[in-house]
Amino acid sequence: MKALIVYSSLTGNTKKVAEAIQTVFDRGADLVPVEENPAADGYDLVAVGFWVDRGTADKKAQSYLTGLRDKTVALFATLGAYPDSDHARDSMAKAAALLDDSNRLVGSFICQGKIDPKLLEQFEKLPPDHPHGVTPERAARHREAAKHPDEADLINAKAVFTEVRQKLTAGAV
Repeated sequence: MKALIVYSSLTGNTKKVAEAIQTVFDRGADLVPVEENPAADGYDLVAVGFWVDRGTADKKAQSYLTGLRDKTVALFATLGAYPDSDHARDSMAKAAALLDDSNRLVGSFICQGKIDPKLLEQFEKLPPDHPHGVTPERAARHREAAKHPDEADLINAKAVFTEVRQKLTAGAV
């Protein structure tokens, strides 16, 4: 199976996950930053990774996702929120909705990742009642996000993409 892993990474979080996913495909996966706008032709799977920005894929990843046609696609992402939150689920759904209907989405993975320090500085300036204003709860989430992606996240990403690879190899999706 030949896989293309395209990623957009602001702080290195998504790149780290992309590198872990690449190991699932042995040497059959090409790892390419989204800025290179790699052609997806000739691949059995196109895995696209992004950092969540404003509740969906960041702009660079959005541009790549909307250009895909007739591909088998899996998504992966990192965000500052908890991965089991409504925000995380909604963000993945919005990113998936960017795909043209000719594509086939076969899997997804999301985990926490550290937030860009520049964004954290901006958040500090906002009033607590702002959606991104710093409250004790948000500060705790930011501290937790700074620890990710951790080894458990990378193991989970590999497990999700191992299942995707197995299903595709077996023709089950």
